[in-house]
Amino acid sequence: MQLLLLLFTLSGFGLAVLSVPLILGKIPPNGLYGFRVRKTMEHPETWYPVNKYAGKWFFTAGITIIAAAILLIFIPGIALEIYSLAVLAVFVIIFTAALLASFRFLNSL
Repeated sequence: MQLLLLLFTLSGFGLAVLSVPLILGKIPPNGLYGFRVRKTMEHPETWYPVNKYAGKWFFTAGITIIAAAILLIFIPGIALEIYSLAVLAVFVIIFTAALLASFRFLNSL
């Protein structure tokens, strides 16, 4: 269980850390990193605000995953499978919310 806690925590931390350069506007349009869709790739003036917005959501997602991984492990007698699925569910929900909000923001520009 501790190995999963470490894995989930590091994953959330990694997502949060990778989000910071997007929030700060340090990543130019590229083919590997960022909120890469046709509208952002073709228009640098759209790339930066959308990636800043998405980066904030992804940072929040990373912190939420860390919190879920840490808090859920303290549930007395939680089974390994339930713990794993619960953290996965938190990830899917928060990451989906981040994607939907980011697309909505993109479409509002």
